[in-house]
Amino acid sequence: MQRRNFLKTSSLAGLTLTTLASSSCSLVSSKKETTGEKTDDFALNEVTIDVLQQKMKSKEYTSRSITEMYLKRIDEIDKNGPKLNAVIEINKDALNMADAMDKERAAGKVRGPLHGIPVLIKDNINTGDNMHTTAGALAIADNYAKQDAFIIHKLRQAGAILLGKTNLSEWANFRSTHSTSAWSSRGGQTKCPYILDRNPSGSSAGSGSAASANLCAIAIGTETDGSIVSPSSVNGLVGIKPTVGLWSRSGIIPISKTQDTAGPMARTVKDAAILLGALAGEDPQDIYTLNSKGKVEADYTKFLDAEGLKGKRIGIEKDGMKVSPAMDAIFQQAIDILKSKGATIVEVELYKQLKPIGQSEFTVLLYEFKDGLNKYLSEANSKIKSLTEVIAFNKNNEAKAMPFFKQETLELADKKGGLDEKEYQDAIKKTSGITREAIDTILKQNNLDAIAAPTNGFAICIDLLNGDYDNGFSFSGPAAMAGYPHITVPMGYAHGLPVGISFISTAYKEGDIIKLGYAYEQASKKRVPPAFKEVIA
Repeated sequence: MQRRNFLKTSSLAGLTLTTLASSSCSLVSSKKETTGEKTDDFALNEVTIDVLQQKMKSKEYTSRSITEMYLKRIDEIDKNGPKLNAVIEINKDALNMADAMDKERAAGKVRGPLHGIPVLIKDNINTGDNMHTTAGALAIADNYAKQDAFIIHKLRQAGAILLGKTNLSEWANFRSTHSTSAWSSRGGQTKCPYILDRNPSGSSAGSGSAASANLCAIAIGTETDGSIVSPSSVNGLVGIKPTVGLWSRSGIIPISKTQDTAGPMARTVKDAAILLGALAGEDPQDIYTLNSKGKVEADYTKFLDAEGLKGKRIGIEKDGMKVSPAMDAIFQQAIDILKSKGATIVEVELYKQLKPIGQSEFTVLLYEFKDGLNKYLSEANSKIKSLTEVIAFNKNNEAKAMPFFKQETLELADKKGGLDEKEYQDAIKKTSGITREAIDTILKQNNLDAIAAPTNGFAICIDLLNGDYDNGFSFSGPAAMAGYPHITVPMGYAHGLPVGISFISTAYKEGDIIKLGYAYEQASKKRVPPAFKEVIA
């Protein structure tokens, strides 16, 4: 979950335009930027899934050699060198998995495009192996999952290599009203690979930082509101938040049954589309996936059309056109590219309709977090069995568990009743119901294929003392509350910091927005590898 303003105000979270607060970042450096000057000659830099498959087919690489290269890269970049701190745990079985996939390939069996491909997974997703599943929390640092999450089971079936787990904002950033994104009591602080004193955003911070820095071929994040698209945007990635129910949530530490979903984070639209199709499908343990029957595509790469913007009508969120001088210039250039590729632009206003319901969303999440987490912990392999026990653990271990910020959000959630409470029922009608109606009405009345806006503002400074501050803009809220699909694609840079452009539509229209995102990606080519600079110089 992204760092959200609803934790501080009653306005719609993520839909505010404010002046940036002061921060602890340095604008200039008094020391030589050695990390920014070193040539990054990693052999797998910016490599795609297709290229890796070609190299394995030609026997230039094996899955084992690729896995070894990524493990060495993690050691050099994540644990030493720039010290991104994106990977919270390495899978001890990774090389054995790679060897098994190499044996299958040698025997003539290739399971599909993910066969032998190393993937990093956010540490709130169960893996029934030697790795922990903790949501970054010391409170459940003893938790070894009994079995794989449904999407991890499908990932193994596809032949992917589970390289390790990534750090995240603790409890997916649903712990405190003064938290710092990308920090967890178990994993510490993750950094943005573009400028190291900047925050990679959350809550899928480690997945975003790692995929951008080429520590893996592709990564998996999770989102309640912004946690895939925000770190994808500020780390120069493609991120897809699927329709809620396209990917199963069983075996994932929850916040919200109505908004949670996992999704792909990658350097290209094609790689994200490959992973999206591989893990989609019905799961009896997640009733929301039953709604996806007949709506799931086995292969979303069929929507990759470089001319996919031709004849399309794109709604442009007006408030996304007046964020800041740097952002406005980048977004206007993006709009010009959309027009040049044959799209018709229509200005729309979604913000004004949704501003009143931000507090209702927070209410929904408080109730659903308590309900979902208690169910998860009751069956988990951890001594901690409830939210109440998590809170008590943190209080008893405050120096380690809460050195920078506390747990106001956990305490608020623990005070809530069950999902039959009138307060919850009223709030859920406002959030999902009103948001879906607003998006669908704008799409229908204007005959639109999608609505577009900047994904969010530029990366903020890491500030463990004061916590996160508003970065000026976020477009995550509408699709998140509606449970609708959302794709972000690299849009441009200012002072070395990337930002993405978002396309959203109605339920199960992943194919449509992938087509738009791919056409924009191919026309713009805005992805630039990170330089690991210490500060904005």
